[in-house]
Amino acid sequence: MYEPRASADDMAMFGLTLDDIDDEVEVWPDNWPAFRLFNALGTQWRTGPGGATGLDYSVVREVAILIGLKKRQIPELFPDLQVMEAEALAVMAEA
Repeated sequence: MYEPRASADDMAMFGLTLDDIDDEVEVWPDNWPAFRLFNALGTQWRTGPGGATGLDYSVVREVAILIGLKKRQIPELFPDLQVMEAEALAVMAEA
């Protein structure tokens, strides 16, 4: 989601081409609601002079409801959301 695709030159170093990479990833069914929520929050990052600092938690409930999740699911999904947020921040910090 946040890592750029490898360049043709990068792939050639390993004897591969861009056609050797499948852009699709599998999301396990148990993780699908959390992934949908994280994806829907893609424009809700808080940012500062150093870049993104985290998701804007004040909109999580509203976005979850807008994508069809039940209010009771949100507390269950929130830890998963935070794991994805932490990983996205780490990837963005590398760039």
